[in-house]
Amino acid sequence: MNDAILALAHDLMSSWWIYLTLFGFAALDGFFPAIPSETLVVTAGVFAALGEPNLYGVIVVAAAGAFLGDHISYFIGRGAGARVINRFPPGSKKAAMFRWSRNALAERGGLVLVVARYIPGGRTAVTLTMGTVRYPLRSFTLYAALAAASWGIYCALIGFIGGKAFEENPLAGVALGIGLAMGVTIIVEVVRHQLRKRRAAAAAPSSSDTPELVGSER
Repeated sequence: MNDAILALAHDLMSSWWIYLTLFGFAALDGFFPAIPSETLVVTAGVFAALGEPNLYGVIVVAAAGAFLGDHISYFIGRGAGARVINRFPPGSKKAAMFRWSRNALAERGGLVLVVARYIPGGRTAVTLTMGTVRYPLRSFTLYAALAAASWGIYCALIGFIGGKAFEENPLAGVALGIGLAMGVTIIVEVVRHQLRKRRAAAAAPSSSDTPELVGSER
């Protein structure tokens, strides 16, 4: 069974179709997060360590696809972002993510797009929000290029490391690469959660700020 899977994977990874597939998945993931583009790029990086596909080709097409997908999401935001966001039920995870996007954009500017690459659902929320608030397109393009390039390099190299570690067992290399990527995502989420807790604690009034109640005179 494993031999059949490896043979099929080798056939796909050695075909020029892999570059078109990588580009399409990375683009679709920009506005349809259910597409597992990161997993595919990591897998391609693993097989690049074995010779095919070309590592630089994987990075370039993945980054180009992500760059295009971000712009599609941005223009969706400009055209219908407010209607899309207003449909999310108050208190839902999607509503919370878009609220975080607005706050982070106000605090950090366009750099939040780079950070959002490593937060589940963050990429789409930020690009839609930036379009909705009509963030300047020229500045958006600059940050989108930086985010896409860093993401393509990161995913491909994570896979490449896994492939080099398990040259005789590519499936184990894929598992290692995906595990490393998930580990980074978890670390980012933990740090973000802790920072949010600290901000909430700092914003909450302390007991010393609360005026003491004085007994009323009779």
